[in-house]
Amino acid sequence: MDDSTDSWLLLIHQLPPKPDYLRVKVRRRLQRLGAVPLRGSVYVLPDTEESREDFQWLLGEIRAEGGEAMLCRAAFLDGVNEEELRAMFQPTPSAGSPLGGLAVPDRIEPGRTWVTRHGVHVDRMASAWLIRRFIDPEATFKFVPARGYRPEAGELRFDMYQAEYTHEGERCTFQVLVRRFGLSNPALEAIGEIIRDIDCKDSQHGRAETAGIAALIAGIAEAGPDDPARISQSAPVFDGLLRHFSARPE
Repeated sequence: MDDSTDSWLLLIHQLPPKPDYLRVKVRRRLQRLGAVPLRGSVYVLPDTEESREDFQWLLGEIRAEGGEAMLCRAAFLDGVNEEELRAMFQPTPSAGSPLGGLAVPDRIEPGRTWVTRHGVHVDRMASAWLIRRFIDPEATFKFVPARGYRPEAGELRFDMYQAEYTHEGERCTFQVLVRRFGLSNPALEAIGEIIRDIDCKDSQHGRAETAGIAALIAGIAEAGPDDPARISQSAPVFDGLLRHFSARPE
């Protein structure tokens, strides 16, 4: 970045609660653009023609999906100076460890209450299975609205706004849980790739099993059971995937 930069572009946006994939799509696009989160849903880039064009394209996509977005040019930001802003855009060394630089995996006392959005689908179903199978066998689950819930003491949120465990970059919540709890298991990594591609509605990993698992999960969701039933009915699917990938070399 040119040290002479004295103005910045701010993309300020608010996304609708539906469709679910939109927040993932926008987050991934901002990451690819190199935009830095400044405050909440405010992202910043140096004021260049390229950055302005990139932000304008994204602004149009957000509005087309029913969201709200505005693009601002700022020469002075209260509470953040030029040196701090420039430091945000300095490249960081790439992680060389399997945990991506995570030195100490998370550990919890069993029997926690895990909170997520109601209307669970693939990432929340798979994450709940992972939690009970590998992280917290005594876990209980609570299902709440997507926004506005205030967690009680000791609760852990996943795959929801401001959750302790949710999407990070291109990783879905299932993959984040695997990484954060240090679950070094090729079978779980393979399952995570399937979950991620279904959840993000693309084919980054292109595993042959993805379409079939997507159909099974959709069938469970479309049958209309409540959230605990969805988690219970989907668990055998993930048990089967675990056996499948554990029985063959990757």
